[in-house]
Order: sequence, then structure tokens, then C-alpha cells
Amino acid sequence: MNDFKKGELRFERGDTILEEGEDANHLYTVLEGVLIRFRSLEDGRRQIVNFMFPGDLVGLQGAFDEPASHSVEALIEARLCVFPRSDFVSLIKEHPRLGYDITWLAAKEETELEGHIVSLGQRSAKERVVFLAAWLVDRALATGLADEGNRLTIPVTQSQIADMLGLSLVHTNRTIRALDREGLVEWNSRELCVPNMDKAADYAGFDRAGRSSRPFI
Repeated sequence: MNDFKKGELRFERGDTILEEGEDANHLYTVLEGVLIRFRSLEDGRRQIVNFMFPGDLVGLQGAFDEPASHSVEALIEARLCVFPRSDFVSLIKEHPRLGYDITWLAAKEETELEGHIVSLGQRSAKERVVFLAAWLVDRALATGLADEGNRLTIPVTQSQIADMLGLSLVHTNRTIRALDREGLVEWNSRELCVPNMDKAADYAGFDRAGRSSRPFI
């Protein structure tokens, strides 16, 4: 991997790593930080489709000679490893196990996206927020970004939560306040806490069972 690696880049909060429609020359893996992946409409509205944590791969579409179908932006300060897209095929040919790991990561993200789609289509507003909060804390715990109290320091705005969950900003605000009163989720502009992960997972139908270790490329 060190032979394939071109270098590392650092990004500040709000910096764009990948732009929708771009023919990127590089692939990236997240070493530090959290990113958001989103698609935009012509009128400026956007749908956040996922959050990306250390170990996640950025720009996989570019490896198959396709323009990026989404944009990626740094949610907090981030450090990424850079790989040249042109060497991707030879790398997989020489290291088949790495190809398996990349396929595993892609399949895992597809499963996670299914959970988010179910939220958009079937879960209530409360269930959507709890599911997202539990998923974020679960990923953060797995990557060492959350503490033992299930507390994650991350500046997610209510507007970004609304963009992820398909809710209005007013409805998002009311839902978060209601969940705080019920003791399910504590979420402000700087920090997220899910006091009881088992209770939250049961409430929102979030499956934490059998979550295997992720490859870290």
C-alpha cells in the first residue's frame, strides 16, 4: 500500500474532497475525521446520503472510469490517504485480497444505505433521528471517535440532519427536543450522545448484532 500511495492530504471543515460529476484522478481512504457524502439538485437542495468515517473509501466510482455521482465534503478536520486512479487495476491484480476488502467495503456501504432508505420511506421522524444517531455513534465507537459514554463530539447542524432524513428544519428541531426529553438522544450543534445504545437500537430497529471488523486500507 505504501508503494501505491501517493501521499496524504488534510482538509478543514467544509472543504470539498470530491465534486459531483467530476472525473477524479485519485482515490482516497479516510485516515482521520468524518466526511459527508451528498447529491445536489439544480435549485441548491441536497440530500446527504451517508457519513464517512476512518477506513472508508472515497471515489470508488472513479476507479471504474465513471464521473463521481456525488460530492464529498469534510464535516470536521480530516486527513486522507491519496492513491492514483490509474494504478487501481494493477494494484488489485497484484493483491487480490485487497480487491476482496474493497468489495467488502462497497457491500457494507450498500447495506448501510439500505437502512437509511428504509428510514426515509418507512420510519417516523423520531425513529429516523434515533436510527441516524445510533448509527453515527456505533460507527464512531468502532473507529475510536466516541467515548465509553456513547458521546461523539461532532458539529452536525440541524440543517444537515434534515438534509439526511428528508425532514423540514422545524420538524427536525421539534423531534430532537422531544427525544432529549425522553432520554433517547441528546444532540446539539457540537455533540451527539445516545445514553443507552441498546434502548435506542430497539426503538429505531437498528441492528448492532454481528457487526464484524472493517478492513482498514
